[in-house]
Amino acid sequence: MPATATKPKPQTRRKRRWTEADLLSLPDDGRKYELVNGRLVEVPTGTRHGEISAELVVKVHPFTKPWAIVYDSSTGFRTVRGNIRSPDVSVMRKERLPDGKSPVGFAEGTPDLAIEVISPSEKSSDIMEKISEYFESGSQEVWLLFPERKQVHRYKANLEVEVLNENDILKGEPILPGFEVRVGDLFVE
Repeated sequence: MPATATKPKPQTRRKRRWTEADLLSLPDDGRKYELVNGRLVEVPTGTRHGEISAELVVKVHPFTKPWAIVYDSSTGFRTVRGNIRSPDVSVMRKERLPDGKSPVGFAEGTPDLAIEVISPSEKSSDIMEKISEYFESGSQEVWLLFPERKQVHRYKANLEVEVLNENDILKGEPILPGFEVRVGDLFVE
């Protein structure tokens, strides 16, 4: 009986588990990353996305003084799952921050209001997971902006959603008292 050669078993390579320190030490390459379940995840953004986010920061900012802080997309929030999430625009009450001030590193918990500008390439399942994680970690509301449809989906902690179209008025109550904007005015033409 002839001897048969056995093939060596392929070795499985263990994927690297990223840490908060790794995330903080990334070079500024113009991309946005989140730390999700030990993986570094690039969040799709572009110039229109950035412009919509920046315009929204300008619109929201006056309605947060002096009780809250508005953050841009470069701000990381530590969730109860241990992930680091970075909403495009965030509003966090000062009373939830250490001594009422922004920490040097990541904030503990998620903002009271997390706002995401949704890119066409984002998967619904990933978006819903992110929304759940925001609420588990302290958010009171999550707004999803869909530029292609000119819609806002406003989620509350019980996952009740209000869909607002281009000519509807988005009101900030109770998170942003006095804030009102026509949905179509949120999107850059």
